[in-house]
Amino acid sequence: MTSRFQSIFHIRCPAAAVEARARGIAVEQSVECPIAAIDDPRILTDIVGQVAEITDLGGGVFEARIALAVETVGGDAGQFLNMALGNTSLHDDITLHDMVLTPELETALGGPGHGLAGLRRRVGAEDRALTCSAIKPQGLAPARLADLVARFAAGGVDFVKDDHSLVDQAYAPFAERVPACATAIRGSATRYVPNLSGSLDTMREQLHIARDVGLDTAMVAPMLIGPANLQALVRDNPDFAFFGHPTMGGGRIAPALLFGTLYRLWGADAIIFVNYGGRFGYAPETSRAIAERARAPNPRLKPAVPTPAGGMLLSRVPELLDFYGPDTMLLIGGDLLLAHERLAEETAAFTQAVARHSFPVLV
Repeated sequence: MTSRFQSIFHIRCPAAAVEARARGIAVEQSVECPIAAIDDPRILTDIVGQVAEITDLGGGVFEARIALAVETVGGDAGQFLNMALGNTSLHDDITLHDMVLTPELETALGGPGHGLAGLRRRVGAEDRALTCSAIKPQGLAPARLADLVARFAAGGVDFVKDDHSLVDQAYAPFAERVPACATAIRGSATRYVPNLSGSLDTMREQLHIARDVGLDTAMVAPMLIGPANLQALVRDNPDFAFFGHPTMGGGRIAPALLFGTLYRLWGADAIIFVNYGGRFGYAPETSRAIAERARAPNPRLKPAVPTPAGGMLLSRVPELLDFYGPDTMLLIGGDLLLAHERLAEETAAFTQAVARHSFPVLV
């Protein structure tokens, strides 16, 4: 019997057209040619996508569950996204809302190499929420960036990451920036997280540089570098943990699915996503769904660390910890940088607020 996963699409169309649209998606996401052109019975039975269910959600929106053959994926994260959404992403009235995965697919794609427990061990934080900040703006020289890292570390933050726009620019070359920032955290519990970018070969070279200066955590933007490249980095560098940045993550995939499920599936140990009430306008239920999916129990996948970000304020720390719980990493960047020369003190206020927070006892 053919093993199939499901892509769950939301389609905006007239009721009279939805069955044909769903059948069209099933064909497009499997064989991409007219069924009448296929003369191999096995392909017709095992490979062609199937419309499993159509549900009227109201308001001219329908949910179509399309069952697709696991064997078309081949264990490749990029091909998985291609089979799950691929050409259907070109339709502006269709979004990929959710998926139903199979155990064999989850095992093949692998998930995080370290996950929540591994990141906790890195910074010695076994029973509290984690903290993170970012060095910015881009345009600063390596020495200025390293000074920011040193002050964040003095304030006791767990992780300091590059801004996602920091790559290998002439004003802050990776080969200069990363050793300088690594030196700035030496002797502290803080981990510096450089941003990897470019081709797979380039990112492998960047990991060599990072490893040579004692680092063990890095950041990538999966929608820029590609899911298959993230999968390869995780597979080939078991000593490194990886943060996944959300840039270019808007569009045809529902946020809870993309960040909470797929980023974790592709191997991100920490998943940075948009917090509600920040500068991107996510609803609280969307942010909560991402966090819950990132760390949901799964016997085949380590839990990832949900990392809300995007206009986070120090004054909201108690509220956000109550909302997300202790198995979370709060990422506050710009609000701390506003302190300028008092950056270390403001960072200490952040880390102490997280350490002192009391969570309700569940009975």
